[in-house]
Amino acid sequence: MSNLILKSFINRLSLPSDVSEQTLYDKVFERHIVDILPTGKYQIFVGIHPIHDVTSAPAFDDLRKSNSKVAYPERTFATADHMIPTTSMSRPFSDPRAELLMSHLEKNALDYGIKFFGPETGRQGIVHIIGPELGLTQPGMTIACGDSHTSTHGAFGSLAFGVGTTEVGYILETQTLPLDRLKVRRITFDGELPQGVYAKDVILKIIATLGVGGGKGFAYEYGGSSFSKMSMEERMTVCNMSIEGGALIGYVNPDKTTFSYVKGREYAPKGENFEKAVKDWESLASSPNSKYDDVVQFNARELEPMVTWGTNPGQAIGVTQCLPKLTDIIDSDRKTAEAAYAHMGFTPGETIHGTPVNVAFIGSCTNSRISDLREAAKIFEGRKVADGVRALVVPGSYSVKYQAEAEGLDKIFESAGAQWRGAGCSMCLAMNPDKLYGREISASSSNRNFIGRQGSPEGRTLLMSPAMVAAAAVAGKVVDAREYLR
Repeated sequence: MSNLILKSFINRLSLPSDVSEQTLYDKVFERHIVDILPTGKYQIFVGIHPIHDVTSAPAFDDLRKSNSKVAYPERTFATADHMIPTTSMSRPFSDPRAELLMSHLEKNALDYGIKFFGPETGRQGIVHIIGPELGLTQPGMTIACGDSHTSTHGAFGSLAFGVGTTEVGYILETQTLPLDRLKVRRITFDGELPQGVYAKDVILKIIATLGVGGGKGFAYEYGGSSFSKMSMEERMTVCNMSIEGGALIGYVNPDKTTFSYVKGREYAPKGENFEKAVKDWESLASSPNSKYDDVVQFNARELEPMVTWGTNPGQAIGVTQCLPKLTDIIDSDRKTAEAAYAHMGFTPGETIHGTPVNVAFIGSCTNSRISDLREAAKIFEGRKVADGVRALVVPGSYSVKYQAEAEGLDKIFESAGAQWRGAGCSMCLAMNPDKLYGREISASSSNRNFIGRQGSPEGRTLLMSPAMVAAAAVAGKVVDAREYLR
C-alpha cells in the first residue's frame, strides 16, 4: 500500500484531539493508519518487517497450517543473528538447535520469496545492524520485528517496535498490526558530551533517572544539541535501549546527518527519488510548536561514564559514585534493589570502581558498530588484557567486520589478547556458545543485565560503554576509561 493511499484514508478517520500534536510520532503514525478497529486499537500498516532465526520459525509454521501467504514478501528481510555461532561457520553448526533454526530460516525465506542475508552473502549480521547498513531503514517508516530492540531504527525518524511471535505471523499475513496510540515524551540532552562519555552513558542515565517502567505508554523523542551532534551510530545506541526504559518506541527527528547516512546505500532511493524523499522526510520532523505529553531535560556536561550495579538497566550509577544505600531508594524500588544486591554480592555504599571482572564483552545490537570498535581499540592499543580476563570483540555484521579489518582494528584486539569473532548477537543473550560460567562478572556493552541473560543463572553483568569495557578488560576491574584516554 502506497503512502498516498494511506494519506487519503487517514483523512476520513476521526482521531482524538487530547493527545500530542505535530510530533514526528503523530505524523508517521497517522500516515500509516489503515483502520480503527472495534477494540479502539489502530490497524497500522508496517513498512518493513525484519525477521531473524528465533522468533520467525513458529510464525511460518502457522502460515503453512492455515495455507496462508506472506502478503508483501518484498517488505520482509531475514538474517541469522541470535543463534548463529561467532567462531566457526562450518555447516552443520555444532549446536543442533542453531542448525535446525538456521535450516528453517533458509527454507522459509526460499519458500515465501523473502530476501535472506545469510553468511554466504557477506552481509549477514544482527538484524538491527544490517537494516540501516543496507538502507532498508529510512525516515518516516513503520518497522516491526520479533525482537525487543527494534526501537534501534527510530534513530532514523521511523517508528520501530518489537513484537512477539504471534504478531510476527500476523504481520507476515497482513502487513499490518493493531496498536494503541502512545503518548510522546520529549527528552533533551544539551551541551557537548565530555571526553570518554558516550551515547551509551546518555541512555543509561535516562533510564536510571526515569526508571525501567518510566516510559510505559510513551514514545520517547530524543533531541537537544547533544543529539544534533551525534552520529547516526550514536543515535542508534540510544534508541536501541528505549525499550529498557519501558518505552515501546524511541526516535530522533531526521536531519542532514540522517540523510547523509542513508544516501547511496543499496536499498535507499536513488537520484531524483532521493531528493524527493528528503523533502518528504524533512516534513515529518516534529514542528517547533509540537505539543508533548511530557518534557524531560538533561545537561550533558554533568554526565560521566555509567555502570550498572544491579539486575536491570535502571540500576546504574556514574563510575565515580558509590552504590546507593537502601534508605536512599524509593519504597517502590527497594525490594528490587535488595534482590539485586543479594544476586550481585555487592554492599550498598561501596564503590563500583575497582570491581573485578572475569569477562569483557564488546558487541550486541547496542554497541557493535564500527565507531564502537574504534573507541574500544583506542583503549586496547599498546596494552594487554589482564590475566584471568576473557575478552570477546564481536562485530555486529560482516560489513562492520570487513571495515574493522581494513582499518587494522582486529590486529589491535588480537595483539591485546582479545578474541576477534564473526558477526552475531553472541554473549548479549547467550543463545549460542558464548556464555558466562558460574558466578563470573561480565563487563558488557550489551543492553540487558537481567539474571541469566548472558548464559549463567549465577552470572553477573555490568553494562557500560565499549570504551569502559575495554578499560575493564585491561585493568581486570571496573575503572574510569577516561584515565586511558588522557
